[in-house]
Amino acid sequence: MELEADLFRREAGRLVAIVTRIFGIHNLPLAEDVVQDAFCRALETWKFHGVPDNPSAWLMTAAKYRALDVLRRERTARNFATDLGKLLESEWTLVPTVDEAFDAAGITDVELRMMFSCIHPSLPEETQVALVLNLLCGFSVGETAAAFLKKPGTMERRLTRAKSALAGTKELFNLAGAADVAARLPSVLRALYLLFNEGYHGASPESSIRGKLCAEALRLATLLLQNRLTATPAAHALVALFDFLAARLPGRVDAAGNLTLLTDRDRSLWDRTLIAAGRHHLELSASGPELTVYHVEAAIAELHADADCVENTDWDGIVALYDTLLALEPSPVVALNRAVALAQRDGPARGLEEIGKIEDCARLGRYPFYLSAVAEFELRLGHGAKAREAFGAAMKVARNVDERRFLQMRMSACDSALQS
Repeated sequence: MELEADLFRREAGRLVAIVTRIFGIHNLPLAEDVVQDAFCRALETWKFHGVPDNPSAWLMTAAKYRALDVLRRERTARNFATDLGKLLESEWTLVPTVDEAFDAAGITDVELRMMFSCIHPSLPEETQVALVLNLLCGFSVGETAAAFLKKPGTMERRLTRAKSALAGTKELFNLAGAADVAARLPSVLRALYLLFNEGYHGASPESSIRGKLCAEALRLATLLLQNRLTATPAAHALVALFDFLAARLPGRVDAAGNLTLLTDRDRSLWDRTLIAAGRHHLELSASGPELTVYHVEAAIAELHADADCVENTDWDGIVALYDTLLALEPSPVVALNRAVALAQRDGPARGLEEIGKIEDCARLGRYPFYLSAVAEFELRLGHGAKAREAFGAAMKVARNVDERRFLQMRMSACDSALQS
């Protein structure tokens, strides 16, 4: 069942995008029903005959035939995609048109069009990302709600309203309009950034690290590089950032599944292929005049990836890059990360000093790694009691069992320090 769930999630986005391309985005619920029906047929058939050698192709074929059934039944009673309407009216052109829509050569384009459709300017940023999760990543309403710490009912209503807004456009976003693409691309990049960030160190109550979210964000970002209008330097920088961070995911937990300190991570587990890909895309990102936050964050991630241990990390370079990042996009989280880098370079006392200078520090009060950073600096200074108190405060705002277990282990380290 887990294999099927992962497969369905992976295929759902592209199938919904393809069927929506045929039906028109105003018929999005019908497209979702067609894909859901294909999945139901797969569960029934595979239960008795086993999973086929190429389950993706099986699902594609099932969805195509189901789409044809719907078109034949409803083409006189319903309007479908405006640019395909005439071709869908005749039986002579119906099948070739649907076949072409399901052809592998056009799938990337239709997924991109669906991605840009989700980033509708009338929708709030969080809702845009929720649509990407739901429509392109195959997340259920419940899973999408969990990603944003919302109740399923609340998320369902939000998604329904968002899909109604999309329905007014009649068809998927047209990538042929260069000006429109350029205007919407920054929001697309931001949505993918938030999606990856939610997987890398998000607020899920179930797990601190969700690799599937990171993988989906990387997959969708890579699609941008396959179209000349969206393969911008900023898109390359974003893919580079995702590559570098995804490469380091295996080292963020130990063999027992516990979160680890930066100093304790096994760097032999890092994915060198992804690191090489990150360097390649970072080089390509330098082709334009614009310096974005994605360029700077990717450069920081590259310096971490280059180091064989914490001590050999180029902390001077990282601090300088954080200075640049603060100038581009000031935020308490960036200031906190800069303080951590300074502590690595100049010692824990400097880290505490810089944390004390962070403006709008109250915004970090619910962020457990702000409090745990304070605790780590206090522990390194030999202030075991202060460190334990700060770890205890972090425990109160921990977002999942992984964070609570990690913080409990650090509190135990404080106890050991106090007893020695």
